[in-house]
Amino acid sequence: MRLDVEVNGVTLKYGAFEALHNISFRLESGKICGLVGRNGAGKTSLLSLLASFREPTAGSIRIGGEDPFENARIMPHVTFVYAEDLRGETENVQGMLEAAKRYRPHFDSGYAEELAQRFELPMNKPVHELSRGMQSALNVTIGLASRSPVTIFDEAYLGMDAPTRELFYRELLDDQARHPRTVILSTHLVSEMDYLFDEVIILHKGKLVLHEGYEDLIGKGASVTGPSKAVDEFVKGMKQLHAQQLGDTKSVVVYGKIADETRLAARERQLDIGPVSLQDLFIHLTSEEE
Repeated sequence: MRLDVEVNGVTLKYGAFEALHNISFRLESGKICGLVGRNGAGKTSLLSLLASFREPTAGSIRIGGEDPFENARIMPHVTFVYAEDLRGETENVQGMLEAAKRYRPHFDSGYAEELAQRFELPMNKPVHELSRGMQSALNVTIGLASRSPVTIFDEAYLGMDAPTRELFYRELLDDQARHPRTVILSTHLVSEMDYLFDEVIILHKGKLVLHEGYEDLIGKGASVTGPSKAVDEFVKGMKQLHAQQLGDTKSVVVYGKIADETRLAARERQLDIGPVSLQDLFIHLTSEEE
């Protein structure tokens, strides 16, 4: 089942505060999209709209061509995994998995049990007695095993240690290859997770900074390093995100495609053109105003 996601001119206000302003993008089914932004950028607000926890103040959202809000045809096919407060949850792990199956038509119980074993989840233990990392592993298990056409993970790794996070990433890629769907990953761990992304959305202060394919985005960033005067002359007219200098050596991060002939000219000037990571681009693109 393919469900594309379309967001058109969406604005969300909480009273007088505008959490999102005129957001528009389209996600095609079968891809993993990384949703990146600083604290307070509006990531969770956007995801709560996609999950139909609330309606936008203005604009429209379409999932599979339909408005998902209170839509019984669409909402069973959307799973939203987020950090919940489960201190009062007395149900055990087995019961939580069984409950998930009742409400998610694509849920694979066999896969859920495999994941529970890999994450070393104690099936008969009450959820409120689990550590935070174990609770996150349970949420991730439900999210993956649901195999919903639209699956949203809002910083679902909270509390997990590094090996457990790596297991989550590996399972996500493997199961996405077997059962493609629209996956949205909201994260602060950009450098750790960027290899998962087919597309990237960057939000800043409630506005859309960009929505691009991961490879296209990375290809637009470059660091230019060399003698200060030569670097300044080379980057003149380019969009400069960041600069630092040590003695006469200067490095400038630029954003925009650099043609092959321009790269050749840089080498002739003894300038080094290097790659820039998604995390570096994210930091510089969202600190520009500051």
